[in-house]
Amino acid sequence: MTASPVLSRDADGVRVLTIDRPDKLNALNRQTLEALDAAFAAAGEDPAVRAVVLTGSGGKAFVAGADIAEMNALTAIEGREFSLLGQRLMRRIERLPKPVIAMVNGYALGGGLELAMACHLRVAADSARLGQPEVNLGLIPGFGGTQRLLRLAGRAATLELCLLGTPIDAARALQLGLVNRVVPAADLESETMKLAAQLASAAPLALRGVLDAVVLGGECGIEEGLQFETAQFALLFASEDMREGTDAFLAKRKPQFQNR
Repeated sequence: MTASPVLSRDADGVRVLTIDRPDKLNALNRQTLEALDAAFAAAGEDPAVRAVVLTGSGGKAFVAGADIAEMNALTAIEGREFSLLGQRLMRRIERLPKPVIAMVNGYALGGGLELAMACHLRVAADSARLGQPEVNLGLIPGFGGTQRLLRLAGRAATLELCLLGTPIDAARALQLGLVNRVVPAADLESETMKLAAQLASAAPLALRGVLDAVVLGGECGIEEGLQFETAQFALLFASEDMREGTDAFLAKRKPQFQNR
Protein backbone atom coordinates (compact mmCIF):
# COMPACT_ATOMS: atom_id res chain seq x y z
CA MET A 1 0.00 0.00 0.00
CA THR A 2 1.30 3.45 -0.93
CA ALA A 3 2.03 5.65 2.07
CA SER A 4 -0.26 8.64 2.50
CA PRO A 5 1.22 11.95 1.35
CA VAL A 6 -0.31 13.60 4.42
CA LEU A 7 1.02 12.93 7.93
CA SER A 8 -1.13 13.54 11.00
CA ARG A 9 -0.32 13.96 14.68
CA ASP A 10 -2.22 15.31 17.67
CA ALA A 11 -0.97 17.47 20.53
CA ASP A 12 -3.31 18.79 23.25
CA GLY A 13 -6.33 19.39 21.05
CA VAL A 14 -4.31 20.50 18.03
CA ARG A 15 -4.08 18.30 14.94
CA VAL A 16 -0.98 18.93 12.85
CA LEU A 17 -1.29 17.90 9.20
CA THR A 18 1.93 17.77 7.19
CA ILE A 19 2.10 17.37 3.43
CA ASP A 20 4.89 14.86 3.01
CA ARG A 21 6.30 15.07 -0.52
CA PRO A 22 9.59 16.88 0.16
CA ASP A 23 11.22 15.50 -2.99
CA LYS A 24 8.48 17.28 -5.00
CA LEU A 25 8.47 20.36 -2.75
CA ASN A 26 5.09 19.10 -1.51
CA ALA A 27 3.42 19.72 -4.87
CA LEU A 28 -0.29 19.02 -5.00
CA ASN A 29 -1.19 16.07 -7.20
CA ARG A 30 -4.59 14.36 -7.22
CA GLN A 31 -3.57 11.84 -4.55
CA THR A 32 -2.42 14.62 -2.21
CA LEU A 33 -5.58 16.68 -2.74
CA GLU A 34 -7.73 13.65 -1.96
CA ALA A 35 -5.64 12.77 1.11
CA LEU A 36 -5.92 16.35 2.41
CA ASP A 37 -9.68 16.31 1.85
CA ALA A 38 -10.00 13.11 3.88
CA ALA A 39 -7.69 14.44 6.61
CA PHE A 40 -9.66 17.65 7.03
CA ALA A 41 -12.96 15.77 7.00
CA ALA A 42 -11.64 13.58 9.83
CA ALA A 43 -10.38 16.59 11.79
CA GLY A 44 -13.74 18.29 11.46
CA GLU A 45 -15.59 15.26 12.81
CA ASP A 46 -13.22 14.47 15.71
CA PRO A 47 -14.47 16.16 18.92
CA ALA A 48 -11.00 15.94 20.44
CA VAL A 49 -9.60 18.25 17.75
CA ARG A 50 -10.04 21.92 18.63
CA ALA A 51 -7.69 23.49 16.04
CA VAL A 52 -5.68 22.39 13.00
CA VAL A 53 -2.20 23.35 11.83
CA LEU A 54 -1.26 22.68 8.19
CA THR A 55 2.33 22.70 6.96
CA GLY A 56 4.75 21.08 4.51
CA SER A 57 7.65 18.72 5.19
CA GLY A 58 11.26 19.56 4.53
CA GLY A 59 12.88 22.93 4.92
CA LYS A 60 12.14 24.44 1.53
CA ALA A 61 8.42 24.51 0.86
CA PHE A 62 4.99 24.75 2.40
CA VAL A 63 3.63 23.76 -1.02
CA ALA A 64 5.49 24.83 -4.16
CA GLY A 65 2.36 24.52 -6.32
CA ALA A 66 0.27 21.95 -8.12
CA ASP A 67 2.10 19.00 -9.64
CA ILE A 68 3.13 20.31 -13.08
CA ALA A 69 4.15 16.89 -14.37
CA GLU A 70 0.65 15.59 -13.66
CA MET A 71 -1.06 18.68 -15.12
CA ASN A 72 1.00 18.57 -18.32
CA ALA A 73 -0.88 15.50 -19.53
CA LEU A 74 -4.42 16.64 -18.69
CA THR A 75 -7.10 17.33 -21.27
CA ALA A 76 -9.44 20.33 -20.91
CA ILE A 77 -12.10 18.14 -19.31
CA GLU A 78 -9.55 16.58 -16.94
CA GLY A 79 -8.21 20.05 -16.14
CA ARG A 80 -11.70 21.15 -15.16
CA GLU A 81 -12.06 18.15 -12.84
CA PHE A 82 -8.64 18.84 -11.32
CA SER A 83 -9.67 22.43 -10.65
CA LEU A 84 -12.95 21.35 -9.06
CA LEU A 85 -11.14 18.80 -6.88
CA GLY A 86 -8.82 21.51 -5.59
CA GLN A 87 -11.65 23.97 -5.08
CA ARG A 88 -13.66 21.42 -3.10
CA LEU A 89 -10.71 20.89 -0.77
CA MET A 90 -10.16 24.64 -0.31
CA ARG A 91 -13.85 25.12 0.42
CA ARG A 92 -13.81 22.30 2.98
CA ILE A 93 -10.89 23.93 4.79
CA GLU A 94 -12.45 27.39 4.64
CA ARG A 95 -15.77 26.11 6.00
CA LEU A 96 -14.29 23.80 8.65
CA PRO A 97 -15.99 24.58 11.98
CA LYS A 98 -12.60 24.69 13.70
CA PRO A 99 -9.80 27.22 13.15
CA VAL A 100 -7.08 26.21 10.70
CA ILE A 101 -3.61 27.79 10.72
CA ALA A 102 -1.27 27.56 7.75
CA MET A 103 2.32 27.31 8.98
CA VAL A 104 4.11 28.63 5.89
CA ASN A 105 7.63 27.31 6.20
CA GLY A 106 8.94 28.07 2.70
CA TYR A 107 7.61 28.43 -0.82
CA ALA A 108 3.83 28.88 -1.04
CA LEU A 109 3.34 29.22 -4.76
CA GLY A 110 0.37 28.61 -7.04
CA GLY A 111 -1.73 25.90 -5.42
CA GLY A 112 0.35 26.34 -2.29
CA LEU A 113 -0.73 29.94 -1.83
CA GLU A 114 -4.29 28.95 -2.69
CA LEU A 115 -4.12 26.30 0.04
CA ALA A 116 -2.73 28.78 2.57
CA MET A 117 -5.41 31.36 1.72
CA ALA A 118 -8.15 28.81 2.39
CA CYS A 119 -6.89 28.51 5.97
CA HIS A 120 -8.27 30.91 8.56
CA LEU A 121 -4.90 32.21 9.78
CA ARG A 122 -1.44 32.21 8.19
CA VAL A 123 1.88 32.39 10.03
CA ALA A 124 4.91 32.68 7.75
CA ALA A 125 8.63 32.26 8.25
CA ASP A 126 10.56 35.38 7.33
CA SER A 127 12.22 33.30 4.61
CA ALA A 128 8.92 32.32 2.94
CA ARG A 129 8.05 33.30 -0.63
CA LEU A 130 4.47 33.55 -1.81
CA GLY A 131 2.96 33.99 -5.25
CA GLN A 132 0.62 32.98 -8.06
CA PRO A 133 3.01 32.18 -10.94
CA GLU A 134 0.52 30.22 -13.08
CA VAL A 135 0.70 32.77 -15.91
CA ASN A 136 4.27 31.58 -16.53
CA LEU A 137 2.82 28.15 -17.37
CA GLY A 138 0.15 29.53 -19.65
CA LEU A 139 -2.48 29.06 -16.94
CA ILE A 140 -4.42 30.98 -14.30
CA PRO A 141 -4.98 29.99 -10.66
CA GLY A 142 -7.49 27.14 -10.60
CA PHE A 143 -8.05 26.34 -6.91
CA GLY A 144 -9.72 29.64 -5.96
CA GLY A 145 -6.67 31.89 -6.08
CA THR A 146 -8.20 34.73 -8.08
CA GLN A 147 -11.16 34.93 -5.69
CA ARG A 148 -9.51 34.53 -2.28
CA LEU A 149 -6.56 36.72 -3.20
CA LEU A 150 -8.98 39.43 -4.30
CA ARG A 151 -10.85 39.22 -1.00
CA LEU A 152 -7.70 39.20 1.12
CA ALA A 153 -5.44 41.67 -0.64
CA GLY A 154 -7.66 43.67 -3.03
CA ARG A 155 -7.83 44.14 -6.77
CA ALA A 156 -4.48 45.86 -7.34
CA ALA A 157 -2.42 43.26 -5.49
CA THR A 158 -4.36 40.39 -7.08
CA LEU A 159 -3.75 41.68 -10.58
CA GLU A 160 -0.07 42.29 -9.79
CA LEU A 161 0.55 38.80 -8.44
CA CYS A 162 -1.52 36.97 -11.07
CA LEU A 163 -0.50 39.02 -14.14
CA LEU A 164 3.22 39.23 -13.37
CA GLY A 165 3.55 35.84 -11.68
CA THR A 166 6.42 37.14 -9.56
CA PRO A 167 6.65 35.81 -5.98
CA ILE A 168 6.82 38.24 -3.06
CA ASP A 169 8.61 37.91 0.25
CA ALA A 170 6.93 37.39 3.62
CA ALA A 171 7.26 41.05 4.61
CA ARG A 172 5.33 42.19 1.52
CA ALA A 173 2.76 39.43 2.09
CA LEU A 174 2.20 40.77 5.60
CA GLN A 175 1.80 44.29 4.25
CA LEU A 176 -0.83 43.07 1.78
CA GLY A 177 -2.73 41.06 4.39
CA LEU A 178 -1.89 37.69 2.85
CA VAL A 179 -0.38 36.48 6.13
CA ASN A 180 -1.23 37.38 9.71
CA ARG A 181 2.23 37.12 11.23
CA VAL A 182 5.83 36.81 10.09
CA VAL A 183 8.32 35.25 12.49
CA PRO A 184 11.95 34.13 12.26
CA ALA A 185 12.18 30.75 10.55
CA ALA A 186 13.75 29.20 13.65
CA ASP A 187 10.72 30.23 15.71
CA LEU A 188 8.00 29.33 13.21
CA GLU A 189 6.88 26.04 14.74
CA SER A 190 6.93 27.24 18.35
CA GLU A 191 5.07 30.46 17.54
CA THR A 192 2.49 28.68 15.41
CA MET A 193 1.87 25.99 18.02
CA LYS A 194 1.54 28.66 20.71
CA LEU A 195 -1.19 30.31 18.63
CA ALA A 196 -2.85 26.93 18.00
CA ALA A 197 -2.80 26.14 21.72
CA GLN A 198 -4.54 29.44 22.44
CA LEU A 199 -7.26 28.54 19.95
CA ALA A 200 -7.56 24.99 21.30
CA SER A 201 -8.25 26.33 24.80
CA ALA A 202 -10.90 28.81 23.63
CA ALA A 203 -14.65 28.17 23.55
CA PRO A 204 -15.20 25.85 20.54
CA LEU A 205 -18.78 26.91 19.90
CA ALA A 206 -17.81 30.58 19.97
CA LEU A 207 -14.94 29.91 17.56
CA ARG A 208 -17.35 28.15 15.25
CA GLY A 209 -19.73 31.10 15.52
CA VAL A 210 -16.97 33.51 14.52
CA LEU A 211 -15.94 31.33 11.57
CA ASP A 212 -19.51 30.98 10.37
CA ALA A 213 -20.26 34.68 10.78
CA VAL A 214 -17.13 35.78 8.92
CA VAL A 215 -16.81 33.07 6.26
CA LEU A 216 -20.48 32.45 5.52
CA GLY A 217 -22.02 35.72 6.66
CA GLY A 218 -19.28 37.61 4.85
CA GLU A 219 -20.50 36.19 1.55
CA CYS A 220 -23.87 37.93 2.00
CA GLY A 221 -24.90 41.56 1.75
CA ILE A 222 -24.50 43.65 4.91
CA GLU A 223 -28.12 43.27 6.07
CA GLU A 224 -28.11 39.49 5.64
CA GLY A 225 -24.67 39.31 7.26
CA LEU A 226 -25.86 41.24 10.30
CA GLN A 227 -28.88 38.97 10.64
CA PHE A 228 -26.59 35.95 10.43
CA GLU A 229 -24.35 37.42 13.14
CA THR A 230 -27.32 38.05 15.45
CA ALA A 231 -28.52 34.48 14.97
CA GLN A 232 -25.08 33.10 15.88
CA PHE A 233 -24.81 35.46 18.86
CA ALA A 234 -28.21 34.48 20.23
CA LEU A 235 -27.61 30.76 19.72
CA LEU A 236 -24.58 30.85 22.00
CA PHE A 237 -26.76 31.97 24.92
CA ALA A 238 -28.12 28.40 24.91
CA SER A 239 -24.63 26.94 25.46
CA GLU A 240 -23.06 25.86 28.72
CA ASP A 241 -19.78 27.33 27.51
CA MET A 242 -21.30 30.82 27.42
CA ARG A 243 -22.42 30.46 31.04
CA GLU A 244 -19.00 29.10 31.99
CA GLY A 245 -17.23 31.97 30.23
CA THR A 246 -19.32 34.70 31.83
CA ASP A 247 -19.25 33.01 35.27
CA ALA A 248 -15.46 32.69 35.06
CA PHE A 249 -15.11 36.34 34.10
CA LEU A 250 -17.24 37.47 37.05
CA ALA A 251 -15.36 35.14 39.43
CA LYS A 252 -12.00 36.22 38.00
CA ARG A 253 -10.91 32.69 37.16
CA LYS A 254 -9.84 30.86 34.02
CA PRO A 255 -12.80 29.33 32.14
CA GLN A 256 -12.97 25.62 31.39
CA PHE A 257 -14.86 25.21 28.11
CA GLN A 258 -16.44 21.83 27.35
CA ASN A 259 -17.78 22.33 23.81
CA ARG A 260 -21.43 22.23 24.84
